Amino acid sequence: MNNNDIFKKLRVALQLRDDQIVEILNLVDFKMSKGELGDIFRAEDHANFMECGDQVLRNFLNGLIIHLRGTKENPKNPREVIKSHKNYETQTERTDKTIYEPKKPYNKTDSKTQFKPRTGDKKDFKPKTGESLDKKPAFGKNKFGNDKKPAKQNPVEKFKFKDGKK
Repeated sequence: MNNNDIFKKLRVALQLRDDQIVEILNLVDFKMSKGELGDIFRAEDHANFMECGDQVLRNFLNGLIIHLRGTKENPKNPREVIKSHKNYETQTERTDKTIYEPKKPYNKTDSKTQFKPRTGDKKDFKPKTGESLDKKPAFGKNKFGNDKKPAKQNPVEKFKFKDGKK
């Protein structure tokens, strides 16, 4: 067994979550993120697998002693601490998980009744008059009324060059 296996088995046996493990490591002033813990608990063939070093396991075990037994000034009963882990999990399951009602089958009529048109300030639709239609060309036609494009003019011919002579 390597350090990763020992760490995994302790986590399962004590029913610890990642945030609890981070707190235990903080008891001995050892900083580690949840992401790093996730890398330790991955499978060995995974790309982000990280081997658990002796220092990490040693600090976790020392923090675990403080977490379960408490300090000399403030001793704890280890069995009560472990029971509190179990109780905490059952409490969070009840409070965190909301009960969802099963989805109703989708009916087109249901969706139509859910959305109602807006009422109130509505502007009436007014079609354009004949004058404005005459000013704009129809789609696909130019302003002269035929489909032919006007002849292209050379851009140089647009400008009148002066040589300084009148």
